[in-house]
Amino acid sequence: MIGRPESTEAAAYYFTYIDKVVGENALATIQNQLEETVTFLSGISEEKSLHRYAPGKWSIRQVLNHVNDAERIFAVRALWFARGFESPLPSFDQEIAVSGGEADKISWADHVEEFRRVRLATISLFRNMPGDAWSRSGIASDNRFTVRALAYIVAGHVTHHLGIVRERYL
Repeated sequence: MIGRPESTEAAAYYFTYIDKVVGENALATIQNQLEETVTFLSGISEEKSLHRYAPGKWSIRQVLNHVNDAERIFAVRALWFARGFESPLPSFDQEIAVSGGEADKISWADHVEEFRRVRLATISLFRNMPGDAWSRSGIASDNRFTVRALAYIVAGHVTHHLGIVRERYL
Protein backbone atom coordinates (compact mmCIF):
# COMPACT_ATOMS: atom_id res chain seq x y z
CA MET A 1 0.00 0.00 0.00
CA ILE A 2 1.38 3.37 -0.96
CA GLY A 3 0.61 6.63 0.82
CA ARG A 4 -2.40 8.24 2.34
CA PRO A 5 -5.76 8.56 0.62
CA GLU A 6 -6.48 11.73 -1.28
CA SER A 7 -9.66 13.73 -0.74
CA THR A 8 -11.32 12.05 -3.75
CA GLU A 9 -10.94 8.54 -2.29
CA ALA A 10 -13.75 8.79 0.28
CA ALA A 11 -16.53 11.17 1.22
CA ALA A 12 -15.45 14.11 3.38
CA TYR A 13 -17.18 12.63 6.44
CA TYR A 14 -14.84 9.63 6.45
CA PHE A 15 -11.80 11.84 6.83
CA THR A 16 -12.95 12.15 10.45
CA TYR A 17 -11.42 8.67 10.73
CA ILE A 18 -8.72 8.81 8.04
CA ASP A 19 -7.18 11.92 9.61
CA LYS A 20 -6.76 10.10 12.94
CA VAL A 21 -4.23 7.72 11.39
CA VAL A 22 -0.61 8.81 11.70
CA GLY A 23 1.80 7.95 8.93
CA GLU A 24 1.68 6.42 5.51
CA ASN A 25 0.87 2.79 6.33
CA ALA A 26 -2.63 1.96 7.54
CA LEU A 27 -1.83 -1.76 7.67
CA ALA A 28 0.98 -1.15 10.17
CA THR A 29 -1.42 0.91 12.27
CA ILE A 30 -4.10 -1.78 12.10
CA GLN A 31 -1.55 -4.39 13.20
CA ASN A 32 -0.21 -2.22 16.04
CA GLN A 33 -3.72 -1.46 17.27
CA LEU A 34 -4.47 -5.13 17.91
CA GLU A 35 -2.37 -5.64 21.04
CA GLU A 36 -2.79 -2.06 22.27
CA THR A 37 -6.57 -2.19 21.95
CA VAL A 38 -7.00 -5.64 23.48
CA THR A 39 -4.82 -4.60 26.43
CA PHE A 40 -6.83 -1.40 26.93
CA LEU A 41 -10.20 -3.15 26.62
CA SER A 42 -9.14 -5.97 28.94
CA GLY A 43 -8.62 -3.38 31.67
CA ILE A 44 -12.34 -2.53 31.66
CA SER A 45 -14.38 -4.61 34.10
CA GLU A 46 -17.52 -6.53 33.19
CA GLU A 47 -19.50 -4.14 35.40
CA LYS A 48 -17.93 -0.98 33.95
CA SER A 49 -18.55 -2.24 30.40
CA LEU A 50 -22.28 -1.73 30.98
CA HIS A 51 -21.75 1.97 31.82
CA ARG A 52 -23.47 4.69 29.79
CA TYR A 53 -22.16 8.22 30.27
CA ALA A 54 -25.62 9.73 29.74
CA PRO A 55 -29.21 8.55 29.26
CA GLY A 56 -29.83 7.33 25.74
CA LYS A 57 -26.13 6.81 25.01
CA TRP A 58 -24.62 3.44 24.17
CA SER A 59 -22.97 1.31 26.83
CA ILE A 60 -19.28 0.52 26.42
CA ARG A 61 -20.36 -2.96 25.29
CA GLN A 62 -22.51 -1.41 22.59
CA VAL A 63 -19.64 0.83 21.49
CA LEU A 64 -17.34 -2.17 21.05
CA ASN A 65 -20.09 -4.14 19.33
CA HIS A 66 -20.44 -1.20 16.92
CA VAL A 67 -16.67 -1.10 16.34
CA ASN A 68 -16.68 -4.82 15.53
CA ASP A 69 -19.69 -4.52 13.20
CA ALA A 70 -18.27 -1.49 11.41
CA GLU A 71 -14.88 -3.14 10.93
CA ARG A 72 -16.60 -6.09 9.28
CA ILE A 73 -18.57 -3.75 7.02
CA PHE A 74 -15.48 -1.75 6.01
CA ALA A 75 -13.55 -4.98 5.37
CA VAL A 76 -16.34 -6.39 3.20
CA ARG A 77 -16.39 -3.18 1.21
CA ALA A 78 -12.61 -3.36 0.75
CA LEU A 79 -12.84 -6.99 -0.35
CA TRP A 80 -15.71 -6.24 -2.74
CA PHE A 81 -13.90 -3.38 -4.44
CA ALA A 82 -10.48 -5.07 -4.40
CA ARG A 83 -11.84 -8.11 -6.19
CA GLY A 84 -13.37 -5.97 -8.91
CA PHE A 85 -17.08 -6.22 -8.17
CA GLU A 86 -18.92 -3.25 -9.59
CA SER A 87 -22.31 -3.46 -7.87
CA PRO A 88 -22.83 -0.68 -5.32
CA LEU A 89 -23.10 -1.75 -1.70
CA PRO A 90 -25.86 -0.56 0.64
CA SER A 91 -25.48 1.78 3.57
CA PHE A 92 -25.03 0.63 7.14
CA ASP A 93 -27.37 2.01 9.80
CA GLN A 94 -25.44 1.81 13.05
CA GLU A 95 -28.53 2.33 15.21
CA ILE A 96 -30.29 -0.70 13.68
CA ALA A 97 -27.11 -2.76 14.10
CA VAL A 98 -26.62 -1.74 17.74
CA SER A 99 -30.24 -2.50 18.55
CA GLY A 100 -30.10 -5.87 16.83
CA GLY A 101 -26.77 -6.80 18.42
CA GLU A 102 -28.11 -6.90 22.00
CA ALA A 103 -24.56 -6.24 23.15
CA ASP A 104 -25.39 -5.82 26.82
CA LYS A 105 -26.44 -9.48 26.95
CA ILE A 106 -22.98 -10.65 25.83
CA SER A 107 -20.08 -10.76 28.29
CA TRP A 108 -17.42 -8.09 28.01
CA ALA A 109 -14.74 -10.77 27.69
CA ASP A 110 -16.57 -12.19 24.67
CA HIS A 111 -16.76 -8.74 23.04
CA VAL A 112 -13.03 -8.21 23.55
CA GLU A 113 -12.27 -11.64 22.09
CA GLU A 114 -14.54 -10.87 19.14
CA PHE A 115 -12.58 -7.67 18.50
CA ARG A 116 -9.34 -9.67 18.51
CA ARG A 117 -10.69 -12.22 16.03
CA VAL A 118 -12.27 -9.63 13.72
CA ARG A 119 -9.04 -7.64 13.74
CA LEU A 120 -6.96 -10.71 12.89
CA ALA A 121 -9.23 -11.34 9.88
CA THR A 122 -8.90 -7.71 8.82
CA ILE A 123 -5.11 -7.89 9.07
CA SER A 124 -5.08 -11.00 6.89
CA LEU A 125 -7.31 -9.35 4.30
CA PHE A 126 -5.12 -6.26 3.97
CA ARG A 127 -1.80 -8.09 4.35
CA ASN A 128 -2.67 -10.31 1.38
CA MET A 129 -4.13 -7.55 -0.78
CA PRO A 130 -2.65 -7.47 -4.30
CA GLY A 131 -0.67 -4.30 -4.96
CA ASP A 132 -2.95 -2.94 -7.68
CA ALA A 133 -6.09 -3.60 -5.60
CA TRP A 134 -5.32 -0.74 -3.18
CA SER A 135 -6.34 1.84 -5.78
CA ARG A 136 -9.52 0.06 -6.89
CA SER A 137 -12.75 1.71 -5.90
CA GLY A 138 -16.47 1.27 -5.71
CA ILE A 139 -19.65 2.73 -4.32
CA ALA A 140 -21.03 2.07 -0.84
CA SER A 141 -23.61 4.17 0.97
CA ASP A 142 -23.82 6.27 -2.21
CA ASN A 143 -20.16 7.28 -1.78
CA ARG A 144 -17.03 6.29 -3.69
CA PHE A 145 -14.26 4.63 -1.67
CA THR A 146 -10.88 3.23 -2.60
CA VAL A 147 -9.58 0.14 -0.89
CA ARG A 148 -6.74 2.25 0.49
CA ALA A 149 -9.20 4.70 2.06
CA LEU A 150 -11.11 1.83 3.65
CA ALA A 151 -7.93 0.56 5.33
CA TYR A 152 -7.39 4.02 6.81
CA ILE A 153 -11.05 4.18 7.87
CA VAL A 154 -10.72 0.85 9.72
CA ALA A 155 -7.72 2.15 11.66
CA GLY A 156 -9.16 5.60 12.34
CA HIS A 157 -12.58 4.31 13.36
CA VAL A 158 -11.07 2.34 16.24
CA THR A 159 -8.96 5.33 17.30
CA HIS A 160 -12.06 7.53 17.22
CA HIS A 161 -14.20 5.27 19.39
CA LEU A 162 -11.46 4.41 21.88
CA GLY A 163 -10.95 8.14 22.34
CA ILE A 164 -14.63 8.53 23.15
CA VAL A 165 -14.48 5.64 25.63
CA ARG A 166 -11.46 7.21 27.36
CA GLU A 167 -12.96 10.73 27.46
CA ARG A 168 -16.60 10.07 28.25
CA TYR A 169 -16.88 6.63 29.86
CA LEU A 170 -13.81 6.08 32.03
